[in-house]
Amino acid sequence: MRLKAKKPLVVVVEGLAASGGYITAIASDHIIAQQSSLVGSIGVLFQYPNVTELLKTIGVKVEEVKSSPLKAAPNGFEPTSPEARAALDALVKDSYAWFKGLVKERRGMDDTQLEKVADGRVFTGRQAIDLKLIDQIGDEKAAVTWLVEQKGVKKGLSVRDYKLQPRFGDLPFLKTAAVVTLEALGLGSIAHQIGQTGVAQAVDRLGMDGMLALWQPAASN
Repeated sequence: MRLKAKKPLVVVVEGLAASGGYITAIASDHIIAQQSSLVGSIGVLFQYPNVTELLKTIGVKVEEVKSSPLKAAPNGFEPTSPEARAALDALVKDSYAWFKGLVKERRGMDDTQLEKVADGRVFTGRQAIDLKLIDQIGDEKAAVTWLVEQKGVKKGLSVRDYKLQPRFGDLPFLKTAAVVTLEALGLGSIAHQIGQTGVAQAVDRLGMDGMLALWQPAASN
């Protein structure tokens, strides 16, 4: 939003802009997506594993001392109490209301339009344009054309690509843990890809183009 206050901002969705990705996209002046791109996932999810039955099987008991019943709840080592579940439910509902409010305001939707898209689903670019989730079907060229025609940006300006810095998911110990886990699950090809390129890059390559699978050559040495 601070960037948009300084200069025209258009977002191009080439593959996926769901949930937090869509929150980022709606900060722009204009959203363009390819027909097969996926957008939306307007909702909030809180997941956690519960291993109480597994711990019973292997004879492990987790003991704790804490200041109050809801501190670090849920923890996965004991059944979730009704109070903890109610606290999580309130958290999720409050975050969901915030998310919907952003979409309603920035996409100019009324309540009826919002309810059609705010049930957690993703939509293709073809669906999204009629639902007001995006503004246009197209690609980077369409974005440049829009900036020239609608925002008066000088025609013929060069387009600069900036590569992201390595992310937390590419730290060596996380990469190793991901590879070991995936190999144990029989997903050796994905493990190999992560081992070669890192978690973030592997996800980008395996994500492909929305609903379409696109062959990509192996990374060269």
